[in-house]
Amino acid sequence: MAGAARKFSFEFYPPKTEEGAAKLQATVRQLGQLKPDFFSCTYGAGGSTREGTLATVLRIREAGFHAAPHLSCVASTREQLREVIHQYKSHGIRHIVALRGDLPSGLASSGEFRYASELVRFIREETGDWFHVEVACYPEYHPQARKPQQDLQAFKAKIDAGANAAITQYFYNPDAYFHFAEQARALGIAVPIVPGVMPINNFSQLARFSDACGAEIPRWMRLKLEGFGDDAASVKAFGMDVVTDLCDKLLAGGAPGLHVYTMNMAGPASTLWQRLGL
Repeated sequence: MAGAARKFSFEFYPPKTEEGAAKLQATVRQLGQLKPDFFSCTYGAGGSTREGTLATVLRIREAGFHAAPHLSCVASTREQLREVIHQYKSHGIRHIVALRGDLPSGLASSGEFRYASELVRFIREETGDWFHVEVACYPEYHPQARKPQQDLQAFKAKIDAGANAAITQYFYNPDAYFHFAEQARALGIAVPIVPGVMPINNFSQLARFSDACGAEIPRWMRLKLEGFGDDAASVKAFGMDVVTDLCDKLLAGGAPGLHVYTMNMAGPASTLWQRLGL
């Protein structure tokens, strides 16, 4: 990636209420001042926020910013996915984050596509090179992968199917990222692998997320965060120090940008940007 411009982006989820939507618009305007390359918007388990995802992306665009909807294929039929892809295209959206996604709780069937690589291939079959396609990858390996090598091959399958770039699951150990990127390069994967970054605002929430998605909270961090108990200010201050240091190391080591999981809040990302001198 020598010489290529670094890409910075922020991720939101579709708000569930009018109040949430108004708050998100304020967040978009605030983070928009940081001039990100794009904002992305998640797509709930089994497409449960499908309309909300598109509406959020269109509102971000109306505010004058580049936005990419997520699309997950799990629990969806080929026909449903075709409809969504062409709906995105008809709105002139040129950027998509293609994911396998999580099964909605209580649902046994994974739908017609089992893997994100199948979704990427389908997007290409349906729309050629209309979309810039981002996919996910896992520096600490996907929680359902039996072996690291198997997970790397699954990542390679997504790139071979036509993905342009990748965003990682969040992590707090920079070595995990650099090791993963090196292994990916050794397999011939040449697309940018942008680290996903999760600011720390609430320890119990972070612990719950991390257990679910297989992201490791290093023991020293976990003990320190647990030790703060209900002292929210100390959790946030320590979390900001940790995440700033992580991002510094990633960018110094040649990471091609940062993708911040904002949880629809502007404050932590803005502070991080100031601290990083971006």
